[in-house]
Amino acid sequence: TSTQKMPATTARKTGKRSVGKAKKVVRKVLVRTKIGKKAPHNESATVGRSASYKRSGKWAVKAKNKGKFPVIKAAAKKPEAKTKAPRFYASEDTPKPFARRDVKKPCKLRASITPGTVVILLAGRFRGKRCVFLKQLSSGLLMVTGPYKVNGIPIRRVNQAFVIATSTKVDITGVDTAKFDDAYFAKKVVKKTKNADDFFAADSKKEELSPARKADQKTVDAKILAAVKKQEMLKAYLNSRFSLSKGQNPHAMVF
Repeated sequence: TSTQKMPATTARKTGKRSVGKAKKVVRKVLVRTKIGKKAPHNESATVGRSASYKRSGKWAVKAKNKGKFPVIKAAAKKPEAKTKAPRFYASEDTPKPFARRDVKKPCKLRASITPGTVVILLAGRFRGKRCVFLKQLSSGLLMVTGPYKVNGIPIRRVNQAFVIATSTKVDITGVDTAKFDDAYFAKKVVKKTKNADDFFAADSKKEELSPARKADQKTVDAKILAAVKKQEMLKAYLNSRFSLSKGQNPHAMVF
């Protein structure tokens, strides 16, 4: 009949929940997640302010800085340099060179070039002449001398790329070259002013060598000249010029 009660099984089938099961669902929602464990998606909204504060890790930052949050001060801005606008602009874009980061290292000295080796100069003012190699400088350039009394070549720097090493050698034991470096050969840079008077002025006289430079030339050449005199025909060999005639290939020759 209609007055009879429905059994519990039929009540569950129709979608109704029992009171005990409804309480369990409410308890599960109200349970707060423990710190250190990731909260499930359905429980993240139930975390309180204190739990979220602990979870964020701000308390550790505060404890590390004596109970206060660290204040990061903004760096003071440098005043921008005032750039003056140019009076004229280039009609085309001027290429800007890239900044090079490579470290310059002195080139390795060739095995055929040793102190006392007679070398042939292939470029420069004294091209075709023979001179004596003394040492390699820190820049990688070679320090050579004529001697000056023999062929007129003073103490100077030469790039080994423009040199032919010969098998002839001169004994240079006792020659002191400790004081000679790249700074010794550096020339003084004089700034020139551009005006009408300088344009029509006569060419300035060439600077003469200092007495100290002449004295250094004599002291270095003194012992080399003594060694040159001991070897027969060596003085004439240093004074002669190097030249090639038709049919002679320098790469196939032994010097």
